[in-house]
Amino acid sequence: MRAIRILALGAMAVFVSACDQLDIFQAGSAAPPVRPSVEAPDDGFPPESLELVSYYANVERGHRTRGLLRADGGGPDVPFDAERLAKTFRATAFAREFTDVGPALVRREAESILHRWEDPVRIEAIFGSAVSDRQRADDGAAIRRFADRLGKITRHPVSIVQRGGNFQVLVLTEAERRVAGPLLQRLIPGIRKREIDLIQNLDRSTYCVVVASDPVNNGVLTRAVAIIRAELPPLLRLSCIHEEISQGLGLANDSPTARPSIFNDDDEFGRLTAMDELMLRMLYDLRLKPGMDADTAAPIVRDLAETLTGNAT
Repeated sequence: MRAIRILALGAMAVFVSACDQLDIFQAGSAAPPVRPSVEAPDDGFPPESLELVSYYANVERGHRTRGLLRADGGGPDVPFDAERLAKTFRATAFAREFTDVGPALVRREAESILHRWEDPVRIEAIFGSAVSDRQRADDGAAIRRFADRLGKITRHPVSIVQRGGNFQVLVLTEAERRVAGPLLQRLIPGIRKREIDLIQNLDRSTYCVVVASDPVNNGVLTRAVAIIRAELPPLLRLSCIHEEISQGLGLANDSPTARPSIFNDDDEFGRLTAMDELMLRMLYDLRLKPGMDADTAAPIVRDLAETLTGNAT
């Protein structure tokens, strides 16, 4: 999935949203029913989004023709063992995709400490006012189902709230995302201009993005915001929901060697896979601690991988 993860933005204050109506953005329930909205007619997107709608529809069609965006979770063609699970966990949990270089964020992989949430994760869906009621209902239901699934996988509290969340999922059109800076500043106080610029100026090859904050640089995540292009067709939007929320829980990095996994930019898998589920279970195992580096965690990761794959010695 062509997406961006920017985790551990540095020292930031904890922020609790009390807003329901945010400028051009309308907070929406993450599950049906959704209130009718005169700003979000069911007859389509505004003109500036229509070209993107067509473009992404062609992208999804091409992916499906080539057998990408798989929803099978991995099968006999992509077996994995404890060694692969442990290596993939290290590649996704102990690295980040972006590094500061001068005043800019550069796509350059770097080592990172282990990040995860300690407080319950409260996911709040916010839809741009140009997003139709039907899409709000569909995406809200998908977010709710996935939140329930993540809570079972991680054994960490993950729930849906209508307001006051600490993990917002924004579904925005192109025009809405380009002016999302003030909203991002409210949701993640202390977010830097370089992150806002990156989000507001995404090229079309980037479908979605997630930003998460570690207020005291100790590996404990306290806030996250995922931004998903509203113009994406259903399968690509669902893929973004799976990947961005999962990565906002702490598996920050994509790796070209991650297979079977959604944490890979090749788009082979469009849903969380069996190996991804095990990595999330490992991430929230109490034997691992936020702030651990890869070498310190390695023996624990190896033991967890062997146990979860049935290869314990």
